[in-house]
Amino acid sequence: MSGCYDAVVIGAGMGGIYQAYRLLKLGLTVRVFDRAGGPGGTWYWNRYPGAMSDTHSLLYRYSWDKEDLQSYPWAENYLDSGDILTYLNHVVDRHNLRQYMQFHTEVRSMRWNDEQRTWTIRTSGGDFIAQYVVTAVGLLSEPNWPSIAGLASFKGELYHTARWPDSYDFSGKKVGVIGNGSTGVQLITAIAPKVGSLLCFQRHPQYSVPAGRKPVSKEERDAINQKYDDIWARARQTFSGGGIDEAKIKTTEVSSEERERIYQELWDQGSGIRFLMGSFTDITIDEVANKTACDFIKAKIAQIVQDPEKRRKLTPKELYARRPICDTGYYEQFNRDNVDIVDIMEHPIAEVTSNGIKLVDGTFHELDVLICATGFNAFDGAYRRIRIEGRGGLTLNEHWKNGPTTNMGVAVAGFPNLFMILGPKSPLANVPPMLEAHVDFITSAIMRAQEQGKLSKTAIESTKQGEDEWGALCDTISDKMLFKKIDSYFYGANVQGKLRSTLIFFGGLAMFSQKLQDCIDHGYPSFTFH
Repeated sequence: MSGCYDAVVIGAGMGGIYQAYRLLKLGLTVRVFDRAGGPGGTWYWNRYPGAMSDTHSLLYRYSWDKEDLQSYPWAENYLDSGDILTYLNHVVDRHNLRQYMQFHTEVRSMRWNDEQRTWTIRTSGGDFIAQYVVTAVGLLSEPNWPSIAGLASFKGELYHTARWPDSYDFSGKKVGVIGNGSTGVQLITAIAPKVGSLLCFQRHPQYSVPAGRKPVSKEERDAINQKYDDIWARARQTFSGGGIDEAKIKTTEVSSEERERIYQELWDQGSGIRFLMGSFTDITIDEVANKTACDFIKAKIAQIVQDPEKRRKLTPKELYARRPICDTGYYEQFNRDNVDIVDIMEHPIAEVTSNGIKLVDGTFHELDVLICATGFNAFDGAYRRIRIEGRGGLTLNEHWKNGPTTNMGVAVAGFPNLFMILGPKSPLANVPPMLEAHVDFITSAIMRAQEQGKLSKTAIESTKQGEDEWGALCDTISDKMLFKKIDSYFYGANVQGKLRSTLIFFGGLAMFSQKLQDCIDHGYPSFTFH
């Protein structure tokens, strides 16, 4: 046995860093494992050109270190992936957390010992025992490679955006990109001016709005610092947690002229989250209302994209009900002569060959570089690659055979002392305040267990009823939303063969945080301590 700890944290991203900090403050012995070569989580891996947060810089950071919140510099209202990675490394070193972290270490399996009330964790770097395990494996961490015949036979440069190389040079090369979600939009926008030619293989055209990226002046930063506590408090009381003014009126409560004015104002301000959540209260629940937003963005696409055929391919036909995307000039790139699109719904891919992509209709596209911007096996994918064996030998994959279930995204019945940061059925919201709510809840539960278990170890476990009730609430809210009408990673539809189920709590950050606090205030009624 390589070591025994009070708590093991799996993942050294934003959630794992904060969780390690909180547990160490309790006086527990802690070890953090990550298969990456350093801290950062998703921002360690996602270094592709154009990668940036889609939440404004002032709230894409931790709130718990007030001094650092006031003093750490950021130059623009959005952060590049490199900026975020630098910031997270800064936090790790500022709080001397690196000594508790073990990198290049993959967790392969975990087994619960009911008699000892501990977990045995098997890793690529040895076996460990811990009373508590907290998984901070990330919502978007397990790459989803497309299931296309011949992909492995490609002899050119083959990349996935979630596993980006340290060095690359696309100048003068024929580049193909499969996928045009948020990652694809960012990547395409960044590399289009730098490649020989760019061919975008898209399945679903996207509704994207400008990011509104701009520098932040010293005067703006000083003003933010003076009211930072209030900014965070207000953000936590919103659906998105993104620091935007959220909608208070329906589309039917204003004239068509006023509606257009509001959409135009939001378009000019920038931010996909602001456009979706800051316009009207009914565009996520009513198709007629949603169509007004669709029509506005379609008109913008028509104004921007000059070539009629490219414009047709880029114009969405579905509802505006995927992840809200923003960009720094996405549609404009298709006015370049070296950038084109293949609609793979109209002309499906037959196979990848050694030097390109062949379509079902026989068309062949020669490529030097093929990039898969095909996203992730989101929410539960990172859990399914680890054999997690709970009480009675039941594995998590067996427990989740009909789709992932959790109690508030944080715990699973039958798996004592196992906690999840942003597990399946967590909210769709800005990540930092969301994960802080989860970490604070987990830490509170462990504090109670430590107090209760001074003479013998205590096991904390979600009740089955608590798990079932949370799942039912997630489904009830989902049934009212237009998101359910679209095939997206919100329901696992982006992964071939994956069972479609509700993977998100669509009630928003404020409701979610209140549910966590109510659970604490009422003595954890949906958990047992034994």
